[in-house]
Amino acid sequence: MSSSPGISAFPKNDGNLFEWVGTIEGPSETIYAGLTFKITISFPSNYPYVAPTIKYDTPCFHPNVDIASGAICLDILQDKWSAVYSVQTILLSLQSLLGEPNNNSPLNTEAASLWSKPQDFKAQLMKHYKPAVGAESS
Repeated sequence: MSSSPGISAFPKNDGNLFEWVGTIEGPSETIYAGLTFKITISFPSNYPYVAPTIKYDTPCFHPNVDIASGAICLDILQDKWSAVYSVQTILLSLQSLLGEPNNNSPLNTEAASLWSKPQDFKAQLMKHYKPAVGAESS
């Protein structure tokens, strides 16, 4: 995939082209600046007509992310999916979601309620955040 600043994704090392790993860096002007999140992308056999399943492997305290499962609530991965979306488009959408959550549809109500209090939000974010250590594992 072509790369944009702060995002990347590629097939896992096991040769299975339906399972990818990705990285999303927090945008510089957001509360996530300086943090890097690992994600897993699973493509269904009927992709691109059906959206891939994406989840955070790095715990992400965010209004639209389930902190326990890593599931993401993002319209383009559900009812607004289109076969024209590329992996890059999805990753850029996830990256921008970090700074612009949809608090009207929270998966994490605690994160949604703290969003308007940046210092309290950052404290919770850092309590949950565990950066990936070492090299990629397959």
